[in-house]
Amino acid sequence: MGKRRSKPRVIPLSQHGVRRDQLSTAALKVTSRLQEAGFSAFVVGGAVRDLLLDVSPKDFDVATNATPEQVHHLFRRSRIIGRRFRIVHVMVGPETIEVTTFRGGGIDDQNESGRIMADNTFGSQEEDAHRRDFTVNALFFDPSDESIIDYHHGVKDLKAKKLVMIGQPARRYQEDPVRMLRAVRLAAKLGFEIDEDTRKPIRAHAHLLKKEPPARLFDEMLKLLMSGHAYACLKKLREEGLSRGVFPLLDAVMGEDGDDLFLQLGLQSTDARIRADKPVSVGFLLATLLWQQVNQHWQQHIAAGEKPLQALQMAIADVENEQDNDFAIPRRFSVTMREIWTLQGRFDSRSGARPYRFLEQPRFRAAFDFMSLRAEAGELPASLVEWWEAFQRGDQAEREALINEAKNSGADEPAKKRRRRRTSNRRRAEGAGGGGEVA
Repeated sequence: MGKRRSKPRVIPLSQHGVRRDQLSTAALKVTSRLQEAGFSAFVVGGAVRDLLLDVSPKDFDVATNATPEQVHHLFRRSRIIGRRFRIVHVMVGPETIEVTTFRGGGIDDQNESGRIMADNTFGSQEEDAHRRDFTVNALFFDPSDESIIDYHHGVKDLKAKKLVMIGQPARRYQEDPVRMLRAVRLAAKLGFEIDEDTRKPIRAHAHLLKKEPPARLFDEMLKLLMSGHAYACLKKLREEGLSRGVFPLLDAVMGEDGDDLFLQLGLQSTDARIRADKPVSVGFLLATLLWQQVNQHWQQHIAAGEKPLQALQMAIADVENEQDNDFAIPRRFSVTMREIWTLQGRFDSRSGARPYRFLEQPRFRAAFDFMSLRAEAGELPASLVEWWEAFQRGDQAEREALINEAKNSGADEPAKKRRRRRTSNRRRAEGAGGGGEVA
């Protein structure tokens, strides 16, 4: 498993097929300028891995023997970031290239559990390769001669669809516990098996993740959910013993079987948008994750005699309080999440001027897409989605006809009458449990 080599394997273009013109313009400019200045420079990591898999990389990272200060001096549009790991962000047009200096064999600072607290010791390319996490991420591509430099049998593991940790896995997890999450995410995303020696220590070291800063865990959770393979990642988390206690936000949605149709549909929708390079709202994604919690509280408050709209507000407050105790969602996301939930209570209001006012809400489209997911999962009747689709498309006369149709069918009546606890089970059985027929 990923042993140090005295000499790397240098793989020519004829054997791997990755060409320099497959790099982004920015990655090519950065590596070329560094090499012209007399430094070594390579595209490294996930981009090389993806190119070998015939996948278009989302971004490109560069490794060099130039120090951060030397890199910064070469590129006018650049900045040095980070204290624990100093790197340089180089901006070329709309693209940002992350440039790192080869890491050395030594580590500046580790805490009592072995976690790396600072790491700005620089070294050789071989030392840098040994410091990387997985063999398939320790491949260097040299644009000047289109060769790949492989110190740890990474190409062999790539062909075998195997994820192998470089060095001793237990020690590497102690150095940076987030590597366990990366193993899960990469295995699910690439369809790889985690090597047995790499997988075995994960469950025993899962507790180390609880000591990580919440902001860093939140970022890693988003990477899992925005990987294009979100549901597969969640299942893999459960399989490897990482589904409980690590992400309080995910604990509530990761049941024993995890077979939540609404959650599956929501994550599949997100995956499809990511794979199609369409934008994804993090607030919408988080609203999807936590909806079943909100919905359960909502129905409980209705069953206790609360009016539907007030019950929904109480349910949202319940769930937000539960989350704040353990894992505060950044406000820039929680505002959108709350608005999408709150607006679910308005889709049954289809009389008078209320539908017109609802259409003017800035979050109407997001709320409508969310409601459509609920209907697809069986929480609401499909006819409600069809009504609002027709109302959005219709002209004035068609909209008035739709409002009259809803009025004549008594569509607005349930919001006024459903306060009797004994009818709550029947309502859920009729598909109204999600709130569409009770709001």
